[in-house]
Amino acid sequence: MNLGRLARGRRLLTAFWGTTVVQVAAVAFDVKILKQASKVSMMPLLWSWSRTHDAPPLLQAALLASAAGDLLLETDLQLAGIAAFAAAHACYLAVFLANPAQRSWRVLAAYAALWAALIAVLAPGLGSQKIPVAAYALLLTATAIASRWHNPRSGLGGALFLISDALIALRLSGRDFPLRGALTMSTYAIGQYLLTDGAVRPGRGTGPAPASRTPAPT
Repeated sequence: MNLGRLARGRRLLTAFWGTTVVQVAAVAFDVKILKQASKVSMMPLLWSWSRTHDAPPLLQAALLASAAGDLLLETDLQLAGIAAFAAAHACYLAVFLANPAQRSWRVLAAYAALWAALIAVLAPGLGSQKIPVAAYALLLTATAIASRWHNPRSGLGGALFLISDALIALRLSGRDFPLRGALTMSTYAIGQYLLTDGAVRPGRGTGPAPASRTPAPT
């Protein structure tokens, strides 16, 4: 990476984290204009940063679909927003399953148990939304599993994304609590960053890149 591109990447990443801080604070203090402006800016900034690291097309598509989902949810187009995020997770799955470092069946079993427990707890309060929430949660869980198979850094991102949407599901089921919204957005932003960083810089803090490892079931 040349120096100009590196500097641009740093500026974009700084802008992303700055926007994230504004978003979390705006949600915590219910500042509507700042909430909307910062929310729809986060993923385009992260997408622009990913391009400075030659992110694969499907990863870029995941970030753009997430950006579309944020925008659509802010304009109250709920179904379209959910569909955009479902498309984002499909892209993430394609990215991470294409080159897993290690398919761990323990990870699969742990997340399957977590999904079942989460749906069991939330279902009584979800009413007619129970089946759509369960299906979307299954897709989120699949992303968490595949990202963990890819490397621990992206795996942490997948776990945080799952936590973020679980917090939204808690609200839908009538189990809200103070600062839930701020926690939702902070885990969402950090999760998206780690998913992206784990894909574009797979060796960072995780040892050799996945391509150099030999897949082995555990």
